[in-house]
Amino acid sequence: MQSGLNLWPPFRGAGIRIEELSADYLRCKVSLKFRWWNKNANRTQYGGSMFSMTDPIYPLMFMGILGKEYVVWDKAAEIEYLAPGKKRLLAEFELNAQQIADIVEATKAGNKIFPQFEVLIKDINGTEVAKIKRTLYIRKKEKYCIPETAVA
Repeated sequence: MQSGLNLWPPFRGAGIRIEELSADYLRCKVSLKFRWWNKNANRTQYGGSMFSMTDPIYPLMFMGILGKEYVVWDKAAEIEYLAPGKKRLLAEFELNAQQIADIVEATKAGNKIFPQFEVLIKDINGTEVAKIKRTLYIRKKEKYCIPETAVA
């Protein structure tokens, strides 16, 4: 998946690269190069490119973890710019076993949930440049659900 994403035109064209994706999909590290074509009018990183570098990551991580039994979508997102991005930027995404277990438990009867995650974008010196909050839509597909009566 990492190689495919690095060749995906929206990422490649924007200078976004998946630097690391763990085999268990619990960790992902994404970078954004600072190029002349992704500078804004103030000669800093274009905010849309920063936002894009976080766009599909959590859904793809969950799709890799939960598999074909689940529907996973990005539902909502917001960005808060903290400082101008003037260098290569990095974002690290992490999930843990408890988060996964909670989601599996909450969705086993087919209920949809909207978990929220936050990721920081930092420059190569560690300066926080942006904070992104992402809300996902996760639901177990009906044919894989455990009926409510069996759950209780």
